[in-house]
Amino acid sequence: MSHVGCSRRGFMKVCGLTLGALTGGSSAAVTLPGPRRDFRRVALVAEGGRPLGCGDLKREQEYVFHYPYATTPCFLIKLKAPAFGPVALETEDGDRYEWPGGVGPDRSVVSFSAICAHRMTHPSESVSFIGYRDRPVGYLTGENRVVRRAGVIQCCSEHSIYDPASGAKVLSGPAPQPLAAVELVIQDDQLFAQGVYGGALFERFFETFGFRLAVEFGEDKVRQPVQDQALVAPIERYTRNRISC
Repeated sequence: MSHVGCSRRGFMKVCGLTLGALTGGSSAAVTLPGPRRDFRRVALVAEGGRPLGCGDLKREQEYVFHYPYATTPCFLIKLKAPAFGPVALETEDGDRYEWPGGVGPDRSVVSFSAICAHRMTHPSESVSFIGYRDRPVGYLTGENRVVRRAGVIQCCSEHSIYDPASGAKVLSGPAPQPLAAVELVIQDDQLFAQGVYGGALFERFFETFGFRLAVEFGEDKVRQPVQDQALVAPIERYTRNRISC
């Protein structure tokens, strides 16, 4: 890692701390960049505002909700098997972090940003090129071996493959880092989201897709933090077209 890169990150951390002090910590997100960021604790709910617990999730069903902003989609998945942590991972900038693993009685419930780390492909109401695959898909490993495996998150835009059981680390493709992971906690049998691990791409996402997001969600909601609760829906209720590859 270059001395210039380290200096830049140090400068950004100082700026983040200063801004946090000036705002009195009242913003929904801690401004300090890095491998983990605190956001407002938000309850995950089903339709009608009913509290959502691990037992309400169908195994290997792909769910979508928005967090930490009203326009940033996330996946919620109850995997076939436990996802144990911690898992050591690294962002594109070389920042190391640990993903703590899944939550729930068998630690199988995981959540990740649905924004691909390569070109920010993401689910929208009209179409989704990225998603969880419960059936085997083929991909090329770093050792140039062809593998077929189920239980991965696949982006059909550029064929990046992520492993949700290992913190969404990259298994194949051009993605330069894992998907950002949503920190889940359980309180009184209800699921809550309260932070993000890894390399979040939110600002770049807003800059790239801001116009479309304003049309889809409303201009005032593009950067609006989610406040008290986030509606969780099966992917087929959220997007009209799911693209497989």
